Amino acid sequence: MAQRRLGQILVDLGYLTEDQLWDVLEEQKQTAGEVIGQVAVRMGLVTDDQVTEALAEQWGMPMVNLEETTIAPKVLELVPQTMAEIYKIMPVSLKKDVLTVAMGEPQNVSTLDDLRNFLGFDVRGAVSNLQAIEDAITTHYAEKEDSIEDVISIMEEQDYGQEDAKKGYDIAEEMSDAQPIRKLLNMVILLAIKDQASDIHFEPFEDEFKIRVRADGVLYEMVPPPRHLANALVTRVKVMAELDIAERRLPQDGRIELNVGGNAVDLRVSILPTMFGESVVMRVLDRTVVQLDLNKIGMEPTILEDFRGMISRPNGIVLVTGPTGSGKTTTLYSALNELNDIETKLITTEDPVEYDIDGLIQVPVNPDIDVTFANVLRAILRHDPDKILIGEIRDYETAEIAIQSALTGHLVFSTLHTNDAPTAITRLRDMGVPPFLITATVEAVQAQRLVRKICTECRTEFEPSDELLMELQLPIEQARMYKFYYGKGCTRCNNTGYKGRTGLYELLDITDDIRDMISADASVDDIRNFARSQGMTTLREAGLKLIFDGVTTIDEVVRETVMEDLD
Repeated sequence: MAQRRLGQILVDLGYLTEDQLWDVLEEQKQTAGEVIGQVAVRMGLVTDDQVTEALAEQWGMPMVNLEETTIAPKVLELVPQTMAEIYKIMPVSLKKDVLTVAMGEPQNVSTLDDLRNFLGFDVRGAVSNLQAIEDAITTHYAEKEDSIEDVISIMEEQDYGQEDAKKGYDIAEEMSDAQPIRKLLNMVILLAIKDQASDIHFEPFEDEFKIRVRADGVLYEMVPPPRHLANALVTRVKVMAELDIAERRLPQDGRIELNVGGNAVDLRVSILPTMFGESVVMRVLDRTVVQLDLNKIGMEPTILEDFRGMISRPNGIVLVTGPTGSGKTTTLYSALNELNDIETKLITTEDPVEYDIDGLIQVPVNPDIDVTFANVLRAILRHDPDKILIGEIRDYETAEIAIQSALTGHLVFSTLHTNDAPTAITRLRDMGVPPFLITATVEAVQAQRLVRKICTECRTEFEPSDELLMELQLPIEQARMYKFYYGKGCTRCNNTGYKGRTGLYELLDITDDIRDMISADASVDDIRNFARSQGMTTLREAGLKLIFDGVTTIDEVVRETVMEDLD
């Protein structure tokens, strides 16, 4: 049966007239992302309670008034505060193993599936006002806020699972479904998503089991759970990722799909057998954190304008270089997103495909069955593409086909692992690509790094020492003309002093003069110096600008960039 529209339900309930509904729909067209209920409330035509009643009827759920509802402490214990905040829900009651939760956004139907997976209960939805839910969370969790430390200390106090571990029993499967294990893992995952982390690590050692989270490119350690719970936690991850819980000798890969607050979050799970048990890494792919938009990745306006011109060329090769985790894939996806229109056929081959984008044909690489970059690329060329993305040029065979693609009228994007832009030319030469083919096809090379941004809440001016300034390779007198900042540390940035990251970019345009230098077998230093004389900004220079603008710290730029002669 087709879902009845909310506006029509409001009319049927007598809260809106047909004419008022048309006015609301016209107003909604002028606002981006505002749902019809919000528009009608803002226009003063209906109340929040009337919209809640209409939503309850639309989704076939009961209404619940949280102000008049008594919630038992044992029900609150089932749902951590972080989960309630992220999913915009409030646990209401538990009867016969059925948990009822009040939902502020019942249209996010996958929320109930996520909660069933996390909690192990049958979960039913009820509808309440979003503001009422936020108020209820503040009221009911005021003195019951759970932290990971609390959950672990309760486990240790109760010697949870300790007796079975001493007897040598392997009851990881039964324990993995127990409430404490579920609660601990749920809190780790949801806190990582909330803190916009990129990876979660579960690492077994001889005497401890570490949990570390990578946020803004740096690993932070959480309070370690008791060592004997390692197998149960890993088994719980396997169950969620639908992996073989009996297989502990071979590496395994899987995924956990969540829908957090209406946004799809993908957890890529990798299991690796080690000396002391299985190590787990979960890659967090959250589209709301990584915005695939060239305007939002931190490029200087002049570099952005030049880069846009290069990705709009009819053919050739555009390379993005940098170490792992420097944002290369994000830059290329952002470029493809901009080029993604009905007139352009875009095909990518990646290992693995990280983000699913409408309008792109995306092919995963699988070397186990000989689906390599080179083999996929040959097949792609028979699919009439305009622009092609190759995840990485790793060998001469892939480079050769990429060059053939560029010579036959395609624009090819790819990545290389080099320290800066001019070194990419040397890397292609080392692979065996003749200089005349490099000059005929490579249009541009962009090197990049990611540096952490100083937290705006605790940014503080300071006077750096002469030794610290010398690391920037600037004359001390010149450096003293600028102001320098660092982050003191606060609750917003988890006392790190940093919040978020931005990019450093070095864009090398392969001009005719540089092509002549490549043909003449010029050194990397010669190419770099000539490009700088023509206006190329190096990574270190881009970093200095961010330091002087108060965006990042000296330590971050020194850590991520190599020294150059900046005279």
